[in-house]
Order: sequence, then structure tokens, then C-alpha cells
Amino acid sequence: MKVDPDDSRALLATREGVAKVQAALRAMGLDGWLIYDFKDRNPIGRSLLGLEWTTRRGFALVPASGRPRLLIHAIEHSSWRHLDWPRESYSSRLQMVEKLRGLLAGRTRVATETSPRGDVPYLDLLPAGIRDVIAGTGVELHSSGDLVSTFYAVWTPDQREEHGRASEVVRTLARDAFARAAGHVSRGETITEGALSTWIRDELARRGTPAQADCIVAIGPRAADPHYDPGEVGEPIRRGDLLLIDLWGALHEGSVPADQTWMGYLGSDLPPRIGELWETLKAARDGVVDSLRTRHARGEVIRGFEADDVARGIITDAGYGEYFIHRTGHSIDRDLHGRGPNLDNLETRDDRVLVPGVGFSVEPGIYIRDDVGMRTEINVFVGPSGPEVTVSEPQQDVFLLL
Repeated sequence: MKVDPDDSRALLATREGVAKVQAALRAMGLDGWLIYDFKDRNPIGRSLLGLEWTTRRGFALVPASGRPRLLIHAIEHSSWRHLDWPRESYSSRLQMVEKLRGLLAGRTRVATETSPRGDVPYLDLLPAGIRDVIAGTGVELHSSGDLVSTFYAVWTPDQREEHGRASEVVRTLARDAFARAAGHVSRGETITEGALSTWIRDELARRGTPAQADCIVAIGPRAADPHYDPGEVGEPIRRGDLLLIDLWGALHEGSVPADQTWMGYLGSDLPPRIGELWETLKAARDGVVDSLRTRHARGEVIRGFEADDVARGIITDAGYGEYFIHRTGHSIDRDLHGRGPNLDNLETRDDRVLVPGVGFSVEPGIYIRDDVGMRTEINVFVGPSGPEVTVSEPQQDVFLLL
């Protein structure tokens, strides 16, 4: 079900938002959506409900039809007062269990923030103990994954525009960072991974993308660790080094970050083996985008694990499958690693639909320990006309820096 992304913030605090969720529940054959929270353990539910501060366990049930209802602790009515819903309160644990049974009476199939087998850990927010309590009522629990994608992870038009601006800041800064490294090397001056990292972080803030801002700078073998951290110093960057720069940032909190990875070589001629690795990664990256666009044009449903299969198949066919050790892409929403569908059939099996309005990274990599690491990363937004690459000039060749 397609929704207006503007309604994705505190959606359930509005009658229109409740109606849209209820229509989706009916279309999915679900009797309701049960949102549970305890001390901000469910940021998805808190955002959709517009909650700010609670200290006790609370339940909100949005039924497929009829008015939503609350079950909250007796001391926390003020925290929920913005929701004009019928409510029950409890004081003791036994009261909570008894009244939860009443809240769910007559329901058979209910969605909640859970993931069978923990396949989608970003969504697996229901504690095992509470799951046992709910199961004791006889209700059959289903993952709220596609509801979360549709009603939480979608970008607003403003976020899409701001993400585009952040993408250009990040793209330009990456090129400037390579030029800075090349300048030091060509002059015979020392510049380290850590020093370049510090400069990039400072520039992300100075150029207008200070929120969630950070980077990874890694040469050759160090880049074989996808989350390498050089610390304050790290290795010196030298002539003949392959240099990976991964950087990200957003205009402000609540804005959608841009997250990109670029590759450069401190020399004038790219070694053939490095060129082969690069061409494999570029084919995997572009293969994912082409597949997404083709399937969108056919009107087909696309799930996160299927996009991962495309990239992984290309890299495996090239003989490097064992060195692609992470998922193809992560969800991006108001958080760098968002709550929407990931492109993943390795670490997890994300079978959530890539619904209109969601965004994610596409970042295949090859990591050969103690030898070399390479990655290319772009961001994609599923727009009204199909998947959109959000950076204006995706990298086509490894930059030759000297």
C-alpha cells in the first residue's frame, strides 16, 4: 500500500494515519498491530505514536477496524495523553497480563515488532518474555516488517531533497580528500589515515552535513577490514597505495544521511589486478540498480534479499564470492542504518518489500585479508518513477591520483 510520506511521523497520533494503517492491516489479513515499548526499546513505535518519555511497559493496539486502545501503567497517563484512545491501566504484573489478554481478545493474527529466527535484527524489538506472555493469550504473532517499511522508513519529500543536497556535499568532499592526500604524497609530505579522517570529519561539519557525520579512511590491506578505524594516526598514505574513503553525513537530525564509498590509487597506472576487482564491484553495483529498475518497470514486487542475490551472484561468478563478507546494502531513513528493508541474504534474510519511498545503500565489496579491500557505495531511493541513484556522478573508474 502506498502512503503519503508526510504522514510517517507520529502517524498514529492522527485519525487519517490510523485509517491508513487499518486499511493496510485489512489488506494483509491481519487483525491488528500491537506496539510494545519499555524505556525507549522500540523507537519505531515511539515515533509512530509520538511518545516522548515513558518508564513503564506500555501496549498500543491498532485494530484492523474500530478504535485503537491502550494498556499502560497507572502512573503514566500523562505520557500518553496526546492519544485520545480508550485505555486500561494496570499496576501489578498480574494485572498487566490479565488486561493484555482482554486487549487482545477476539484477535487471531496480530503484527508486532518481531522477526522470526531473528532474521531482521533491526526489527526484532519484542523481548522474548513479553512474546511468551502474548503467545499465552492465543494470538498468532506476525512480523510488522512491511508495515514498518511503509509507515516509518519512507522519506518525506523534504528528506529526499535534503538527502540530495547532502549527497553532493559528500561526493565533492570525497574528491577533495583524495586531492589532499595526493598533494601531500606528491610533495613528499606525510599524511596518515587518521589525519585525513580528522580533516574529513571537520569538513563534513563545516560544509553543512554535521549530523551523524563520520568516515573511514583505509589503505590497501587495512581496507580489508570493512569497519577499519585508524584511530588518531593510523598508517601513512604512500605512493602506490590503494585508498578507500567511506564518508557520510546529514544536514541535521531528522534529515536523511548520504553515505558513499570511493576508491583512489596513489599512482598514474592502475595495477591490472586492482582493475579487475574494481570492474567486478562496479558490475555488481550497477547490476543491482539495473535489476531494480527492470523489475519496477514490470510492476514486480522486489524484496531486499533478492537485490543482495544479484550482487552476490555477480561477485561469485567472478571468483570472489568468499571475500564478499557483508550484505549488499542497508536501509537509510532518518538513521544512517535505518529500520526499513536491507539488501541482505547473507547476514540475515530480509524478505521485506522495497516499497515506494524507502532508501538504502548499494555497496558491494571484496575484502582479502592482509592483502586488499575495495568497496563502491551509492544510495538509492525508490521514487514514484522507480529506483533513483541519489548521487549525481557515481564513480566509474578508480581515481588515479598521481
